[in-house]
Amino acid sequence: MRDTVRPRRSVLYVPGSNVRALSKAVTLDADVLILDLEDAVTPDAKVEARRNVAAALAGWPRSHHELVVRINSPGGPWGSQDLAMAAVSGAHAVLLPKVEESTSVAALDASLHQFGAPAELRIWCMIETPLGVLRVSEIASASSRLDALVMGTSDLVQMLQARHTANRLPVLVSIAHCLLAARAYGLSMLDGVHLDLADTDGLALACTQARDMGLDGKTLIHPATIAAANSAFAPGPDEVEMAGRVIDAYRRAEMEGAGVTTLDGKLVEALHVRDAERLLALDAGVRRRRLATNAQQPTPPPPLQSDAATYAAP
Repeated sequence: MRDTVRPRRSVLYVPGSNVRALSKAVTLDADVLILDLEDAVTPDAKVEARRNVAAALAGWPRSHHELVVRINSPGGPWGSQDLAMAAVSGAHAVLLPKVEESTSVAALDASLHQFGAPAELRIWCMIETPLGVLRVSEIASASSRLDALVMGTSDLVQMLQARHTANRLPVLVSIAHCLLAARAYGLSMLDGVHLDLADTDGLALACTQARDMGLDGKTLIHPATIAAANSAFAPGPDEVEMAGRVIDAYRRAEMEGAGVTTLDGKLVEALHVRDAERLLALDAGVRRRRLATNAQQPTPPPPLQSDAATYAAP
């Protein structure tokens, strides 16, 4: 296990064409900012959005947030220039939309190299179509740069001719299938957005459901939803305490030559220790991010009103 884990509890889409949103984003408590050049930007604003994102990345600190650029399709009129900008922008990752085959990821990797991207620049992939879901295992293994899969549940529901329901049954099979691929290849897995900004109970339910399934975080379309995601996907104090107790109990058992033990009447073996170590690493990552932003005084998120329309649903 890595001794550092970057939390990805809250992943906020920020429209590249919205200067106000960009200026506020750096003050927000989201773990990840996706600077969006695709769905959230109208065709006539694509070039300006690219300039805005490049300028923002040039001035932002890298320790406060993980910074990701969602480009337009590389085969379209804006994608190649988006990629050229993102490759040397200082972003942590490039998010490729509507991935349906492994060759798209391999081609993106080659293009990043051509544009002079540093070796540490990661690739994230949007899985948002039936074909993408069916081919997700091939996609997940397509590049050593690949670091995360992002569910695009809004597009997926539309393409399935399904409905958005409170229990999300229409997309759970797809999410679970993609999660299997992500875990098989050591990738992060992020949930799709919750569309109804006024439905705070539904957001909390969706976050809890995704966390229980094993996902790492949730993509978001408004700053007012950040706190709910941060809370749902972060280890609670009781979990952190129990993780420490599990590790201590197992280590004592090892010293006595045993491979298993019990704690509070429950079996503890190596797999429970691995899970406890992962949880403690995530907690440490959350605390590191808080320390990195401690000097900042974040601006309170704007209220849920008409400006929410500027955050396009992926």
